[in-house]
Amino acid sequence: MEKNTVIAVGMGELGLGIEGILRRAARALIEQAIEAEVAVLLEEFATVRMVDGRQAVVRNGHLPEREIMTALGPVPVKVPKVRDRSGSGIKFNSVLAPPYVRKSRTVAATVPWLYLHGVSSGHMQEALSILLGDEAKGLSPAVLGRLKAEWAQEYAHWQHRSLQGKRYAYWWVDGIYTNLRAEEDPRICLLVIIGVTAEGKKELVSVSDGLRESKASWLEILRDLQARGLETAPLLAIGDGAMGFWAALDEAYPETGQQRCWVHKTANILNELPKAQQSKAKAALQEIWMAANRQAAEKALDVFVRNYQAKYPKAVAKLEKDRAELLAFYDFPAEHWRHIRTTNAIESTFATVRHRTTRTKNCVSRSSFLGLGFKMLQQAEKRWIGIYAPEKVLQLFAGVKFIDGIPANLTLPDDQQTAA
Repeated sequence: MEKNTVIAVGMGELGLGIEGILRRAARALIEQAIEAEVAVLLEEFATVRMVDGRQAVVRNGHLPEREIMTALGPVPVKVPKVRDRSGSGIKFNSVLAPPYVRKSRTVAATVPWLYLHGVSSGHMQEALSILLGDEAKGLSPAVLGRLKAEWAQEYAHWQHRSLQGKRYAYWWVDGIYTNLRAEEDPRICLLVIIGVTAEGKKELVSVSDGLRESKASWLEILRDLQARGLETAPLLAIGDGAMGFWAALDEAYPETGQQRCWVHKTANILNELPKAQQSKAKAALQEIWMAANRQAAEKALDVFVRNYQAKYPKAVAKLEKDRAELLAFYDFPAEHWRHIRTTNAIESTFATVRHRTTRTKNCVSRSSFLGLGFKMLQQAEKRWIGIYAPEKVLQLFAGVKFIDGIPANLTLPDDQQTAA
């Protein structure tokens, strides 16, 4: 089994300035926490009734939108109003939206909070305290518990949505470990599939829990997708070769093409080389996947094998065993190559979490584990940018064959290409 090397991936696909991204996510988190506060108050007075049997304490719209000062600067929020029809004077006062302004902290101090604590680990009180100050410490366990329960319910509803008529050109697949751990099994991770639709947009296809290396875990996910109506197989799946996903894919969607992630593969090969050789070897591997056509890539791959076979056979074996799967992208539009050579679509989403966590902390129940993981991905999905040349997806669905990234009917014989 290949070593599971952590790769540093940037946030280039997010498409927004970091402050804008953080403020938008902060607003959603704060408003959801305030809604949970209201729900707890309404539950507390649910048995208080008017003479005619109506509930005495009810929602009554929202106050005008206002800005509250956070660690990210001002964030606009809407605070709900509550009406006491009995005249007892019951009011709703959120501890998260006090009527005064505090001094803003730095954005840098909030980045690890938002991606790790605010979404993935369930440390809601700590997260909101960093964002809003000491006022957030007044949140009751009931409010925090309701937040996690709501996320679990959202996930359960999403997990049963119909996929009838859906079709995907590409799937990015990975098993993601975070510091959020399931109580039942510390090896459990989030098994994630992100797809490209006919419109060239990225969307979350599946997020579940399981063992990354287990065929059974992945097959259960794929069978569930089929049961909910996803009958047409994706054209190409992209992932690390060390997963049990590929055996499951062969059984559930055998017609789907396979592309191994070049980032994972490069890391796994370099792990078998001394540090003094890694820089040169990395450049040689780049010559393969950056080649203009399959023939040039094959030639560059043969050169790597010739140069490293004698001294570093394990490194060469890792490359050669996935030779066909590493070059599968040449049969797809050249405009899509930057997207489908790696699992960056998933890696970039989890980059901050992977850099700042370990695998041994924060054990939670399975429902919280899935709900919190789903919520993180759902928030990230809002920032995903579609692939280049989305019109090429429709060509693929129409059965157009691509050779070296160009439609087959537009390619020239090798000698004419050379002359051109």
